[in-house]
Order: sequence, then C-alpha cells, then structure tokens
Amino acid sequence: MVSVVSFAHGTSHFFHLILAPLFPWLKIEFGLSYAELGLLMSVFFVVSGSGQALSGFVVDRVGAVPVLLSTLGIFLLAALLLAVAPGYPVLLLGAALAGLGNAPFHPVDYSIINARVPVARLGRAYAIHGVAGSLGWGAAPVLLVGLTTLTGSWRWAMVGAACLAATAFITVWANRTRLAAPPDEHMLAGQTGPVPGTEPATAFLRLPAVWLSFAFFLTFSIALGGVQSFAAKAASDLHDVPLELVGVCLSAYMFATAAGMFIGGYLLNDPMRAERMIGIGFGTAGLIAVSVALLPWPGFMVPVLFALMGLAAGLATPSRDMLVKRAAPPGATGRVYGVVYSGLDIGMAIAPAIFGLMMDAGRPSYVWLGIALFQGLLIVNAFRAGARSRTRSGAPTQGAAA
Repeated sequence: MVSVVSFAHGTSHFFHLILAPLFPWLKIEFGLSYAELGLLMSVFFVVSGSGQALSGFVVDRVGAVPVLLSTLGIFLLAALLLAVAPGYPVLLLGAALAGLGNAPFHPVDYSIINARVPVARLGRAYAIHGVAGSLGWGAAPVLLVGLTTLTGSWRWAMVGAACLAATAFITVWANRTRLAAPPDEHMLAGQTGPVPGTEPATAFLRLPAVWLSFAFFLTFSIALGGVQSFAAKAASDLHDVPLELVGVCLSAYMFATAAGMFIGGYLLNDPMRAERMIGIGFGTAGLIAVSVALLPWPGFMVPVLFALMGLAAGLATPSRDMLVKRAAPPGATGRVYGVVYSGLDIGMAIAPAIFGLMMDAGRPSYVWLGIALFQGLLIVNAFRAGARSRTRSGAPTQGAAA
C-alpha cells in the first residue's frame, strides 16, 4: 500500500519539473524570455499552493482514493495539452492544469498513510514516501531531456510524461480497495479529541499547532529553495569550486537527503521524539551551512559538504511529517495537511527571489548564512508546534492521533 502511494507521490514530484528541464527548447521554439519561462513555474506553484489548502476539505469529505485518481487524470491531461501546445497561452494553461493536479497530493497521501499504517511504522512509511518524491525530482530531467534528445522534439517528452501519469493512474485504480480508508470508528480507536462531525469543518484553523506547523513548512521550503536555486553558485563563488563539480553539488544533496530519509524513518520509532530528531538534523545542517559561508574550504570538498547537509536534513524529514500528524485532530487529517503543506508551495515561490537578491548584491556568503538562519528557525518552530500539540491533547499519546 505504501509503495503504491509513494509511486503516485513520485509522479507528482516528477510533474513539478515537467517544464523546467525543457526551457532551452521552449525558449527557442516559442521565442520566450526568461521572465516568461519563469512565469510558467510561478503559475504552477500559485495554483498548487492555493488548491492545496482547499483540497484537504475535499479529501476529508469524499475520500482520498477518488481524489488521488482525479489528480493523476489531471496530470495526464496536462501533459497531453502541453504536448500539442501551439503557443505560450496554452503552455500557461498546461502549467496551471499541472498545478491543479499537484494541489491535493499531500492531503491525499498522508490521509491514506495515516489511516492505514500503524503508528509504530509511520516513520518508515514517511521515509519511503519522501524518498519516492526525491526520486521523482531526480527522474524528471533525465527522462524529459533524454526523450527530447532521442526524438528531436520536446513534445515527445511530454508524451512520455503522460505515459507515466497513465501508469500511476492504472496502478492506483488496480489497488483502490487496498488504499481505501478504514471505517471512522477504527481510525478513532484509542484517540483523544472531538469526534468528527461534532465541530465545524474549519474548527481546526483555531489550533495554534496547525499554524505553527504551517510556519515550519514555510521556513523549510525557503531553506530548501535556497539550496536548490543559488547555493551551488554561491559556494562556487566562495570556494572556487571546479566547474565540473558545481553540477554535482545539488545531486549530492538530493541523493544524500534520500539516504537520510531512510535512516531517519527507522530511527523515528516514537512519535514524541520528532522534535529532537528535527533539532539534531537541521541543527547539524545549519552548522554545515555556516561553515560553508565562513570557513576556507577547498573547492573539492564542497560537494561533500552538500552531501553531509543533505544527509542531516533527510534524517529530520520523517519527523517533519510526524509533527503535522500530531497537530491534526481526528477526522481532519486532509484539511490540516492541505493547509500546512501549502506553506511548501509559498516558500518555493518566494525563495529564489530572496536569495537571488543576495547574489545580485554580490554577497554569496549571505546565501549560506540565510539557509542556516532558516534551518535554525525550523528547530524553533518544531519545538513550539510540538508543545502546542501536547497542550491541546493533554496527554503524551497525542502522537497517535490522525
């Protein structure tokens, strides 16, 4: 069951990058500026972020599996639309459609996982789910650029993306019974909090733990956006990294993050240890970031530092997801994840501008100090959100609530 959900999650991450690797070809064919190309990504994340907060309500009302099938169908339509796009307006429409498909994924995925996986195994389930997302990110440039190079047309790459979405749809459809959530009384057994349906659908918005978790994910995505956008270039400017190693840095970070997720998932056997794991992981990552900004590292060591920082951040990732689970009242999982994870899209949309200004000002060290600052804020937010969750539950067992 976890493998099916994780495959769908990897597909959603693949569609995050359905356009960016093909920018060189799109720029030539349609005569687009860099601003117009960037707008395609902005449209994707604006639609995704807006829809994510709302989609959680839909998931809680109609169920996760129908929504998951719908999102994969939307991805299929978006890829086919992009494959036949005659001009820029249709590219914008295709980006918006892909963003709409991406919007429900976190409410859907975590609603299924939290309902079907025992608490003692949730850390490992979160780890597998997160690694699949990272693999989706990694596969997109390879597959899309590879198909474009092989066929001589970026449109065939879009057809390939459509085939991936169709495969994911068929896989979920074939396993739809296994993915269906158990009855409410089974989900609520042994849990504290109000019974679903006895409070308004928006009652969870009054919980401080929800908004502290939102702040955590916003901060997380800004730090990650800094790493993905300008960290490699900033490190190159600071430490004279050889050109052939600059491109390795981000890949080293992502693969090490995936490894860290696996390790972190197996270490997280107690939900109440989530804050400590986040403190250790992002504390270590923050110290590494400060060292890149201030210490005279030789250039050949920079990819190693990227990998170590990614490993540390990956260790904390399953605990990050557990933090949100503890904030979610019974029966409101989809809504809580929808609101909280919308912070990811917002942060990813604004991070390049924040760190880009630092690079334009000729301050590459500020990029790394900024990344360290946001990683430090993650730890503060995690402990504040965790404390609020325990206060709301009135018992240390709130980690079992979904």
